[in-house]
Amino acid sequence: MLGSSFPELLLAAQAGDEQAFTVLWRDLQPAVLRYARVAAQQAAEDLAADAWVSVIRGLGRFRGDERAFRAWVFTLARHRVIDWHRQAARRPSQSVPVALADRPAPDDPVAAVLEAQSTRAALALLAELPADQAEVVALRVLAGLEVAEVARIVGKRPGTVRVLAHRGLRQLANRLDAAGLARGVTR
Repeated sequence: MLGSSFPELLLAAQAGDEQAFTVLWRDLQPAVLRYARVAAQQAAEDLAADAWVSVIRGLGRFRGDERAFRAWVFTLARHRVIDWHRQAARRPSQSVPVALADRPAPDDPVAAVLEAQSTRAALALLAELPADQAEVVALRVLAGLEVAEVARIVGKRPGTVRVLAHRGLRQLANRLDAAGLARGVTR
C-alpha cells in the first residue's frame, strides 16, 4: 500500500502524469494478475491488461481514498473476468497451454525460480476451490480487501463473504496438510 503518498499520486495520475500512474500500476498489478489467474487462468494476462485499460478510461472520474481505489480496480478486474466467462460460454474453445517463463531479476535467479514455482503452486491450489470461494479468498488475501469491499464487489452479504473465505481457507489448509506442505501453520 502506498499510504500517505496516495492522494498526490492519484491527482498526478489523473492529470496525466505517467510516472504517477506507473507507481499506482506497480503497486496493484501483481495482485490484479494473481486474482485474474485464479478467476480465469487461460486469459489472466489479457484480463489484467483490460482491467487497467478500464482504469485509465475512468481514472479522471474516480473519487476516494486508497482502499476505495483498490476496491474499484478489483471491481473493474472482476467485470472483465465475468465478461470473459460469458464470452467463453458462447464460443467454447480448447486452449493450448503455453509456458512463458517470467524473467527473474539477475540478482538471484534461483530464488526467483523457486518463488515463481511456489506462487504458481499456490495459485493452482486456490483455483481448485469452488469458484465463489476462490474468488473471495483471492480478493481478501491477494488483493488485501476488507470483507465489506469484497461483499460489494461480488454482490454478496458480508456474512456470506466471511463464510466463503473461511471455508476456502480451511479447504486450502486441509489440502496442504494432506500433501505434507503445511509447515508451521497453526489453526
